[in-house]
Amino acid sequence: MTLTERLGAFFVWIVAIAAAVFLLTPLVVTVLVSFGSSAVFTLPPPSLSMRWYQRLMTLRGLAPALVTSVQIAAFATLVSLVLGALAAIALARTRFPGRDGVVAFLTSPLMLPGLVLGIALLQGFRFIGLIDVWTSLLIAHVVITIPYAVRTLYSALGLFDFTLLDAARTLGCSPAEAIVKVLLPNLAPAFITSAIFAFLASMDNYAVSIFFTNAWTKTLPIQMLTFAEEQPDPTIAAVSSLLIALVLVLLIVLERAIGLRRITEV
Repeated sequence: MTLTERLGAFFVWIVAIAAAVFLLTPLVVTVLVSFGSSAVFTLPPPSLSMRWYQRLMTLRGLAPALVTSVQIAAFATLVSLVLGALAAIALARTRFPGRDGVVAFLTSPLMLPGLVLGIALLQGFRFIGLIDVWTSLLIAHVVITIPYAVRTLYSALGLFDFTLLDAARTLGCSPAEAIVKVLLPNLAPAFITSAIFAFLASMDNYAVSIFFTNAWTKTLPIQMLTFAEEQPDPTIAAVSSLLIALVLVLLIVLERAIGLRRITEV
């Protein structure tokens, strides 16, 4: 390795480490504050305490918001996987003018600002007369999460040999059996990856959800904003720390079930 290559590699490592520190520092600060005994956001904390985690058990409005978020995220993820899989298979199996435009359209919610997407969905729901909060949230979150399913499954299908389905049909499988026994097992890593990222995107969404909640139906991020406005204390840091732990657990599950290297290849 030449001196120039060594200097280049050293520079890349410095930039990577600086970026990692920049991204992880807020998370570390949040976790440390959540274990502090002070009633204000103090770092370093004067002493360690679990008082803010214990307070979560009695915090009004937290449990209903958590249940709503989990329900919305679970249903939105399921619907997104079904619709995303059907769309990805259709796009991967057919060739037609404008196919790339359709792929870009299906993934466009990832590129649009949440404020713009929320206003557009709000106006659309008003136009069709949809006023139910829970249904509006579900549809909005399907729009948010379906790009993860479409993009991941479409990429995975690009590496799948569809002649395997024909071989299964030749061996006596029906079209449905060929899909269940051949296609789905090969796409299992893509399905798991899509499901986890879609679930987390739904659980964490704020910019779109704020347009469809009310005083009785709130998602967890909206309820956390209410807590921050009414009583800004480290309880919010405790909730955030639990969400960070959830992400870490899901990453560990992905690593054990699939492997992070395969995730990056999907």
